[in-house]
Amino acid sequence: MKQTTLGEARKLFGKPERVVWAVAKYQDNVSICPLGWKMNTSGSPPMMAISVAPPRFTHGLISKSGQCVLAWPGEDLAEATLLCGTKSGRDIDKFKEAKLTPLKGRHVDAPLVKECIANLECVVIGEMRSGDHTIFAIEILQAWVNENPKRVLCTVNDASGYDFLLQQGGYRFGVVKG
Repeated sequence: MKQTTLGEARKLFGKPERVVWAVAKYQDNVSICPLGWKMNTSGSPPMMAISVAPPRFTHGLISKSGQCVLAWPGEDLAEATLLCGTKSGRDIDKFKEAKLTPLKGRHVDAPLVKECIANLECVVIGEMRSGDHTIFAIEILQAWVNENPKRVLCTVNDASGYDFLLQQGGYRFGVVKG
């Protein structure tokens, strides 16, 4: 073993990451923020944690509204993921620019994304500052799946799962079979 920097070590274990979009709405503002840092935290009640940098427009929307939607994009949404991750919702309508379809959910104001494989409606249970990010603990209130897998190029595979878009570092994406 040799001593190294955390950055060098992360190259070995930090990527790829499964991409999820945090979709948030507060008042008339809506935004989508692609995230790699998320995890399940509880089965009962179903909860997850996501990590979002405070300068991100979506961070403020989640913090102020206390809710969000987590949406899983398929491989056909790689360009939309890049757009949503490199442009600010302060400046553009990401749904319009990425040609995405917002759908009304049942429990939260943030829209579902019709083109995504799955959407989870969530409420914030707590938040904690963690260095240069905020960890939001969120409870899942409702799950939605795309009933027409032909709408996304990530189709159901023989192993009973979906193919998922992965972020491989920087702005490079790949697909993994579920």
